[in-house]
Amino acid sequence: MAERKTFLLRLDADDFEELRRWAADEFRSLNGQIEFLLRQALVRHRDYRPPRPDTQRKP
Repeated sequence: MAERKTFLLRLDADDFEELRRWAADEFRSLNGQIEFLLRQALVRHRDYRPPRPDTQRKP
């Protein structure tokens, strides 16, 4: 699995609550929902394709 980076995200309280409800509707954590949405935006923005686990090189 790729290394994960941590960073602080500031959100408007109303946006935070809406994202929290949306995540709950889709049975995801809030963090998981934000990651999902960001990944979708990357795909649309530049035809980004995450690496497939079976094609990654092993150390």
